[in-house]
Amino acid sequence: MRHGKLNKRFGRNKSARKELIRSLARNALIYSRIKTTLPKAKEASRLLDKLISLGKKETLQARRAAFDMLQDRSLVSRLVKDIAPLFKDRNGGYTRIIQLNSRHGDGTQMAILELVEKLKEEPKPKKKVKAKAKEAPKKVVEAPREEPKPIEEIKEKPAPKKLKAKPKAKPPKAKEEPQEAEKVKPKPEKKKEWFNRIKGIFKRKKD
Repeated sequence: MRHGKLNKRFGRNKSARKELIRSLARNALIYSRIKTTLPKAKEASRLLDKLISLGKKETLQARRAAFDMLQDRSLVSRLVKDIAPLFKDRNGGYTRIIQLNSRHGDGTQMAILELVEKLKEEPKPKKKVKAKAKEAPKKVVEAPREEPKPIEEIKEKPAPKKLKAKPKAKPPKAKEEPQEAEKVKPKPEKKKEWFNRIKGIFKRKKD
């Protein structure tokens, strides 16, 4: 049984529900005003009251507790230095919930969650646009017309010189092949010399 349980589940488990409420509180501190459903706005306003009361203490322990919820060092320093000093004269009730019409589609009740005291935003300086000085129209000065010269004075322009074509380079002569060396007469074989000797011996015997 859930007797005395004030928090709502929002159809999420514990870790997802905790991160949802912390993200709503984080955006409310950044933008000072957010639009969400009425049950979510009530849960986020409870967490915002705790955060602002921690920021008013300005102690190291309070800073660490705020960082545990926000997980952003720059946002914690903004909470302590800028947002918390706005609620010095208040002991509670740091937020306001404004109910809106139901959402088209599922009929959920919508609401606006905002801080009671808001930081004053400095207006951005407007850029001055320098007016361009009107330039005087430039006077067009016409050049004096030259009178045509007589035909006798006009000299005939010499015809352009024709460039002589360069002579084509002759192909290199083929190197003359060296004449074949004179054929060397083959030496008589040893057999023929031996036969001639024998032939002379037979002739002498007949004589």
